[in-house]
Amino acid sequence: MSSDLSYSRARPSTNTSVKHIGFLLLDNFTLISLASAIEPLRMANQLSGKELYQWYTLSLGGRVVQASDGLSVTPDASTHEALPLDMVIVCGGIAPQRSASKEHLQWLQLQARQHRQLGAICTGSWVLAMAGLLDHYEASIHWECIASMHEAYPRVELSSRLFSIDRDRLTSSGGTAPLDMMLTLIARDHGKDLSAGISDMFIYDRVRGEQDQQRVPLKHVLGSNQPKLLEIVALMESNLEELLTLDELASYVDLSRRQLERLFQKYLDCSPSRYYLKLRLIRARQLLKQSGLSIIEVASACGFASTPHFSKCYREYFGIPPREERQGMHSKAAVSEEVSLAPKMTLTLPSMPNEGIKDRVSSAIKALAQARDEPTFASIALH
Repeated sequence: MSSDLSYSRARPSTNTSVKHIGFLLLDNFTLISLASAIEPLRMANQLSGKELYQWYTLSLGGRVVQASDGLSVTPDASTHEALPLDMVIVCGGIAPQRSASKEHLQWLQLQARQHRQLGAICTGSWVLAMAGLLDHYEASIHWECIASMHEAYPRVELSSRLFSIDRDRLTSSGGTAPLDMMLTLIARDHGKDLSAGISDMFIYDRVRGEQDQQRVPLKHVLGSNQPKLLEIVALMESNLEELLTLDELASYVDLSRRQLERLFQKYLDCSPSRYYLKLRLIRARQLLKQSGLSIIEVASACGFASTPHFSKCYREYFGIPPREERQGMHSKAAVSEEVSLAPKMTLTLPSMPNEGIKDRVSSAIKALAQARDEPTFASIALH
């Protein structure tokens, strides 16, 4: 492949499988979430040796947008340009309700009328809700905004999950959660082998799925008005192997057992026993995915007297038995080994006609050209 590629014009690939994604940057967007969404796309292109994804950063009028950390980003294009987008992802951050203008909302509504997939990262879901584009959709948003967004937009089916994919909407909470969402999307588009290879390249040991929950600090849910309840939960979290009885928990905070049960029902909408079980199962899942402990050892470490009882509770809560959870991790390890042993393929990027929007080129084209000499270039064959 010639090394002196010209980037003076946008050149949409002749490969119809290329997915074009626009990232709409709002003022004070979080840079870590944007990077977590784009980097998996770049690596998907590199590992496959193909242009699977193109991406553009966008803003109103193409103006420079400042991230929440003060860094300024010059977008690739303006929302006024007719880019060939398949998906638009809103990148939110601090105070999305103030960052989104009427023009933002109208542009997003236009994208919906053009049947483009819509997504959001960090607090971008708030803006989609402002535009009326999340009504009766399941959606995720950063945990700080869950309660207030539920009050403001009751027709949105808000979830505390890390990310939600519901029909033609995909929404993610903040931080690095967009990485998990994009890896899930890539696995659906091009297979789990590619997704696993990307996570290996990013030294990302565990890809979190759609069922993984945000760890919402209980203080945020309860405020500072329920110190005894917070103390009880802290005691539970500190005693997952050697369990405390409800009577013991109640006595530690000078409550009766009945008062303890009322507190949990009123503020956490479940019994103390059920909440305790949830904490143990979440810990068990972490150990299954992140440690080499056997299933029997995991069950014991999480306070279960028998493995069958542990397996039954685990299946009921997560919808999958512990053995299959562990086997899923083994499958990923096998894929990683195959990737590392795969022979390097020599591929030539297809030449692309000078068509499309003048002076607009996806950063994906440059990134793919620069990656061609990397040892992992085209190391994963797509099926």
